Amino acid sequence: MDDHRAQVEELLADYRRSREQLASVQRELAAVSGRASSPDGTVTAVVGAGGKLAALELSELAYRRHRPEQLAELIVRTVAEAAASAAEDTYQALSTVLPPATDPAALVAGTADLRPAEYADEDETLDLGRQPARRRVDDDEDNEQRESWLDSELINRRVR
Repeated sequence: MDDHRAQVEELLADYRRSREQLASVQRELAAVSGRASSPDGTVTAVVGAGGKLAALELSELAYRRHRPEQLAELIVRTVAEAAASAAEDTYQALSTVLPPATDPAALVAGTADLRPAEYADEDETLDLGRQPARRRVDDDEDNEQRESWLDSELINRRVR
């Protein structure tokens, strides 16, 4: 009987260690964040756990340097970089508790033990980590002296 009691105690101890390790990983995952800034420093994004946008900072120069379409594209790219950074931290936190052959990215995507043919539509393959490429809008080539697109917009309104 003592042999069974020892086995039960050992199993309970293993269970408690596993739960503590799981709780530790959960705390790490809840604290995950990613931060990125645009190359010119006018846009900064912070993404929290689960890829949720936590903060977006636009410098005053962002409005002067970029037309609305350009600024929108820059924001999307910067947020995507921050999300990729947060995702990498997520994968690292998970890899400490996963079996060596398990891909943390596939686990997070929900495709850990599936082949692409099992979850991808034959006509369309989704890449959830990438935004579609957008055409860069640069219609200021003919007027390099323009300080800001806002200035020209205000001038156009006053002339009308």
